[in-house]
Amino acid sequence: MVRNAIYPGSFDPVTYGHLDVMKRAALIFGKVVVAVANNPNKKYLFSLADRVAMVKEATKGMKGIVVEGFDGLVVDLAKRRKAGVLVRGLRMTADFEYEFQMAETNRRLAEDIETVFLMPSEGFSFLSSSLLKEVAKFGAKLSPFVPPCVVKKMKGSFKR
Repeated sequence: MVRNAIYPGSFDPVTYGHLDVMKRAALIFGKVVVAVANNPNKKYLFSLADRVAMVKEATKGMKGIVVEGFDGLVVDLAKRRKAGVLVRGLRMTADFEYEFQMAETNRRLAEDIETVFLMPSEGFSFLSSSLLKEVAKFGAKLSPFVPPCVVKKMKGSFKR
């Protein structure tokens, strides 16, 4: 049975690694809601509206992808959107402990919603939004890591 899936994240900013996971998830599940999180306890470089706009631009033309912003618990969004699967990307082993803890918590909150872990292609497995923000501060070339719409937005945020 093919089920709708949700791929939640802050996407601050969206990277080629995120896009790789989105493509893989869409091939498996058919429809993937890319849910851009708005966590009031987190400090973002970009506003929710900007992050949603960048993800929409970066996924334009990708079949089966729908992008929306959300507040609150991802399991509540999954129930509203009738999605039975949460997709999470795993890069390196360092991600596993946090992702495992989150998956188990979500399972306790909504046992009918499964979490599936997907790994990005090897060429993207090292990418993180945090690392890219760090190197962007020093004027590093970002185009190998993020789509053009993100490069433009990041350059505007880190003018030296």
